[in-house]
Amino acid sequence: MPQDIRVWDVCTTGNLSEIKKSKLDFEQRIQDWLEQDISIISPNLLVIGKEVQTDYGGFIDLLCLDQKGDIFIIELKRGKTPREVTAQALDYASWVKYLSNDHITNIANSYLMNKYNLELDKAFQKTFKIELPEVINTNHHILIVASEIDSSSERIINYLSESYGVSINAVTFQYFRSEDGRELLARVFLIEPNQVEENTQRQNNSKRQPNLSYAELEEIARRHGLEKIYFELYTNLVDKYFTVVSTTRSSLSFKKSNKTIFTLIPVESNGEKGLKFRIYTTRFSESWGIDLENIIDLLPSSKYAWENYPSATPDWCGHEGFFKTLDEVDIFIAGLHKITQNGNYTRT
Repeated sequence: MPQDIRVWDVCTTGNLSEIKKSKLDFEQRIQDWLEQDISIISPNLLVIGKEVQTDYGGFIDLLCLDQKGDIFIIELKRGKTPREVTAQALDYASWVKYLSNDHITNIANSYLMNKYNLELDKAFQKTFKIELPEVINTNHHILIVASEIDSSSERIINYLSESYGVSINAVTFQYFRSEDGRELLARVFLIEPNQVEENTQRQNNSKRQPNLSYAELEEIARRHGLEKIYFELYTNLVDKYFTVVSTTRSSLSFKKSNKTIFTLIPVESNGEKGLKFRIYTTRFSESWGIDLENIIDLLPSSKYAWENYPSATPDWCGHEGFFKTLDEVDIFIAGLHKITQNGNYTRT
């Protein structure tokens, strides 16, 4: 139900003076305010994109991440929200649903580097005081912003949330201007945010899938006939070079100082190509004081340059490829050991 908000100023005399609602160049000003301070919607969001173009020709007004790595689609419309805006927001969500980690990182870095000279991982840590999750966009949420919500849109949003657990909500902002020129903004959610979350969890029974276990990743490698390669790499890298190892839905990540440096990806491997790996060569070089050329020389012949996003900084670049034989694993491990012990290595 649309809410009529009224605001009074408590004067020094003790009398009340109503502050009249005013017209607002809503869409542009509220978008600017939200971009500058997204906490007026939620303190747990980080803006990672503005006017983000989808593959379907539309533009998402604001794209955000929360501290769990979920995506928030924020769509703004001037005046009363027509029924079409709900369909448009759902269309955007159908595109966002399939965005990969790399695609989202690319969007975020393009925006954040231009605005704050920060990459996504650093901006995320600065905002939430925690590391960026290995997997982002497990879930996505829709928030429609307007000065008023028409009854048809209200019914549709409530129906989607209550009946199907779609994480969708609307928030209205009403603008007031006092006689002395002070500006005030009032915010009302159509559905209480915690209720939206409860509806979603009830319908989907917490659809966020857990990361694969070490045993599950090893089993995937075994099914591809790569268990010996996987085992040799794992046992020779853990403890000797890496003390922090974590899993995702597809990979085993070896870390140092909370940064992923080397990754094994059984899910993208096969018996013909071998066990897929990814290495952040600059991070590897800086962690052990090894020349980049020596690191690259240790890698299997089936390798190619890789970057996390177009024109990425060296910290987000490296190589990926495949370990196809145990001989390639032996060369990599033996060479790594020799370099870290003696500081040089010549491949024979």
